[in-house]
Amino acid sequence: MPSVQVYNQARKEVGSVDLDDGVWAVEVKEHLLYAAVRYQDAAARQGTHKTKGRSEIRGGGTKPWKQKGTGRARHGSSRSPQWRGGGVVFGPHVRSHAFKMNKAVRRAALRCALSRRVSEERVVVLDAMDLPEIKTRQVVDFMGRFELPDMLLVLDAPSDNVLKSSRNLAGVTVLPADGLNVRDVLRRRNLVVTQSAVASITDRLGS
Repeated sequence: MPSVQVYNQARKEVGSVDLDDGVWAVEVKEHLLYAAVRYQDAAARQGTHKTKGRSEIRGGGTKPWKQKGTGRARHGSSRSPQWRGGGVVFGPHVRSHAFKMNKAVRRAALRCALSRRVSEERVVVLDAMDLPEIKTRQVVDFMGRFELPDMLLVLDAPSDNVLKSSRNLAGVTVLPADGLNVRDVLRRRNLVVTQSAVASITDRLGS
């Protein structure tokens, strides 16, 4: 069972916490991480791409020229796919790109992502994360104290001051514990979690 130090916002040790082996120390399976990221990216696609078929294009109702006697190829409409400005054959249409991924597989992938960050020693556990006012400088100073070039900050309860203070920082993502996902864990190299969020994540993903 891995044990990590618990720090306060001033980077002073205030204790330690044992992480559940079944959530934070499982075997990392690359194919699960790939499948989970692909699942999230597919669900996030708008799917609003659209081309018009020949029946949707305006005009072309009159036969361009008579069937025989001109020496040219036979045509019934100037909106057929062979013509410039005509319809598109087998073009994309509005649809959803999402596909199904079982909940057990999604949870297993998230456990793999968390275990990877623990094995890389890129997990910082805080006793609490709270800011007295909305100020981006406070988040920048916090990252400087912990020497973090980027971070995914996971809070048990949403904090308006933390959210608004960090939203202008390109390398910072703030999520509630129940919104934790594989893509954001892998997107940021460092994972910062409050102690209460660790308990929530363990309850959510543990057996």
